[in-house]
Amino acid sequence: MAHVIIVALGDSTTAGTPGFKSPLESPPNGDGNIESQYAHWLMQAHADWEVLNRGVNGERSDQIRARFDRDVLGAEPAAVVIIAGVNDIYQGRAADTVQRELAAMYVAARAARIQVVAGTIIPFDTATPDQNVRMHAVNAWIRDYSDRHDGVTFCDTRAAVSAPGQADRLVFSPDGLHPSPEGYTRMAAALEPAIRAALAKARSLR
Repeated sequence: MAHVIIVALGDSTTAGTPGFKSPLESPPNGDGNIESQYAHWLMQAHADWEVLNRGVNGERSDQIRARFDRDVLGAEPAAVVIIAGVNDIYQGRAADTVQRELAAMYVAARAARIQVVAGTIIPFDTATPDQNVRMHAVNAWIRDYSDRHDGVTFCDTRAAVSAPGQADRLVFSPDGLHPSPEGYTRMAAALEPAIRAALAKARSLR
C-alpha cells in the first residue's frame, strides 16, 4: 500500500478548534481530543494517507499564505486541502481580498505539481447578514475557480457542516463558531472523495 502525504492547510477549522490544538500550535504532535479535527477522520478511513494538520486558530488567508512554502512545499505532498478566509471575513475584510490570497496559494501548489482540494468557508452561528454575503461570495468564487482549473478540485465543506435547512448555521458545534467532533467527521466525509479525485488526477499526470 503506497504511503500518501496530504497537507491540511488552514485556520481553526483545520486545526480542530476548540477540542484540539494542531501540531503547529502545540508541538510536536498536537494536544487535546484527536477526534476534533478532520485530518484524524481522513486517516481513519485511509490507512495509507498521512494527513498533516497545518491549521492555526485565528489566522487570516494572508497569514496562512505566508507559511505556505514551509508547511506545504516543505512536506512535498501529493495534495493539499486549503480552507481559509473565515477570519478575514470576521475581521471585516472584503471577499476579493480572500480570493487573491487563495488564488496565490492555488497557483503555488500547482507550480509545485501538488493537487489542490479547495474547501469552502464553513459557517459560524453569530455571522451577520453582511458576513454571510461575503462568505458566500468567496465560496462561489472557489467553485468557479475550481471549475476552470484542472489542478483544483472543489469541495463544499460549508454544506457538509451546515444545519438542515439553515445553510448559515453549524449542525454540530460546542461554541457556535467551530464544529464538534461530529462536525469534523462530516468535513472529512465531504473531503474524502474530493481528495481521492485529486490523487487520481495526480496519478494520471505521472
